[in-house]
Order: sequence, then C-alpha cells, then structure tokens
Amino acid sequence: MSRLNAPLSLLPDRLEKPLRRMLWDQVPRNHRQESGAFRRRQVVAVVVVIVGGAILGWSLRLDPGDPVFYGATLALAAVWTVGSFGSGPLHLGRVERHSNLRRPILGPVLLGLALALVFVVGALVVRQVPLLEGQVNDVLGYAQEGVTPILLAITFLNGVAEELFFRGAAYAAVPRHPVAVTTVAYALTTLATGNPMLVFAALLLGLVVGLERRASGGLMGPILTHVTWSTTMLLTLPLIF
Repeated sequence: MSRLNAPLSLLPDRLEKPLRRMLWDQVPRNHRQESGAFRRRQVVAVVVVIVGGAILGWSLRLDPGDPVFYGATLALAAVWTVGSFGSGPLHLGRVERHSNLRRPILGPVLLGLALALVFVVGALVVRQVPLLEGQVNDVLGYAQEGVTPILLAITFLNGVAEELFFRGAAYAAVPRHPVAVTTVAYALTTLATGNPMLVFAALLLGLVVGLERRASGGLMGPILTHVTWSTTMLLTLPLIF
C-alpha cells in the first residue's frame, strides 16, 4: 500500500494535505479483539458475503419496474446491516484536523463528489463503446423504470449498509491487508450481477473507501463518500445515457 502514497505528493499542497488526512495518515486507535471474538467476526463475515452476493445477483436479474426489486434490495440492506452489528463492535472513526481528532464529514462528501465526477467523465467515454454502453443501460433500466424517490431511498440505505459490512464487519475480520482484501471481496460480490461495469465501479469505490477506513479507523468517512457517490451517479447517469 505504500506505493499509493507517492501520487499524493504530486498534488498541490492545498489538496495533498486534506487527501493525506482522509486517505493515508492513520489516526491512533485500539480496536483489538480477543481471539474468540475475532474468529466469530470472521465466520459471520464469510456467511454474510455469500448470502448478500446471492441476493444482489437475484435482485439485479429482476425486470426493471418489478415491485419485487424494491423488496429484494431492502432485504439485501438488511442482510448487510444485521451481519455487521452481529459480527461485533463498529466504530465511526476520526481524522486529524487542526491538531484535534474530529469526525470526518465535509471531506468525505467532497471526495464522493470528486469520485462521481471521475465516473461521469468515464461515462462519456463508455457511451462511445456500444458493448460497454449496453452494460450500463442494463443497470440504468431500474432508474428509468422505477420511482425516483424510492430509488433514492434504496440507494442511500444500501450505501450505508454496504459500508457497515464491508468497511465495518469485513474489514475488522481481516488480519492483514484489509484494504485490498475487502476491496476484492466487494468486487467479487458484484460478480453475481453478471455486469462487468458494476465490478469495475466496485473496485474503484472499494479502494477509495477502504483507504478512508484505514486512515480514520471507522465508518463515517466511507459511508458519506459512498452515499454521496451513489446518489450523484443515480441522478446523473440517466442524463448521459
């Protein structure tokens, strides 16, 4: 992971310092668990990944506009959430600011917007490739056919639930290289959808929020970045495609 530190030094000082606080510099904390509790968390994490991946794959194979889709996605959010709190203690995290440790709020939101901008620019390129455009349209069918307020609520809830699990329960269950492991696990879960564009999005998003989790020691930053990114994408991608 040390290689990721080098690109930050190439940025202007005004950007480098806040990004370093959010994505790299680790604040002090002690979240160690006893061996029995740690093994329990690992077992719960594996079971929830399998169940959650199956529900996700099923939900995205339903026809756009199917009322069952809403129930399936809410069930998925419930699986992630119950599994997270059932695995053990979770933490909100803090970042250093002005020599004090504070909850990360504005920085993660801005990071989510910046990440969404990257995806929007990428979408303009993808739109020129028929095969990739079709993959995106498969997902956007739910936004085009569904009720926007309901989809917004579902997008928000699932973003929170996914971070509770992947950057909460699963991250804490990995003894070594948790950023890499949880990023790959998050992407592998989306393989159940059969959509390579979703897998790519999961890899990039998972890496960013994983680094936030590593730096802050908690979930607040990853949750705010995730829901900001996903909500922005829900609102902007249909306009592009």
